[in-house]
Amino acid sequence: MARHLITPLTFDDLVVDDEWESPGRTITEADVVAFAGLSGDYNPLHVDHEWARRGAFGQPVAHGLLGLAIASGLASQAPRVDTLAFLSIVEWKFARPVAFGDTVRVISRIVSLEPRSRGRRALVTWHRRLVNQSDETLQEGLIQTLVRGRAASLSSEESSVSSSQ
Repeated sequence: MARHLITPLTFDDLVVDDEWESPGRTITEADVVAFAGLSGDYNPLHVDHEWARRGAFGQPVAHGLLGLAIASGLASQAPRVDTLAFLSIVEWKFARPVAFGDTVRVISRIVSLEPRSRGRRALVTWHRRLVNQSDETLQEGLIQTLVRGRAASLSSEESSVSSSQ
């Protein structure tokens, strides 16, 4: 039986305007309750069905920051990139509510690549959209990450091979 490793992309593999779509994930009431406990945000808009039924959306909805957190996790899978750090949320907009039962995915597109440290890494600006099962944009914005370059990946692999001999 063969074992296949997933090799993360380096910034050398990335091209401006390339786009990836993540797998989907359904938002559950359990997600919202767990996030309320973690964040301390028990706003009735999220956790009180009777109160939310009379509100603007007619039902409880997920926390906006829960959507952002899930978007971040989904984006880490598509594409799989050798990310050194999450640096910045340049801007983020909450366009529509995330409803219980929505199946969301993230569309990630590369906006810019700025090599740093003689090619050992790069600042990557991404446009990310959280969309639901109807392809409606729920949230979107620009984020920046620091991504390892191929030269840095090779030199760290060579160091680990040298030190193991």
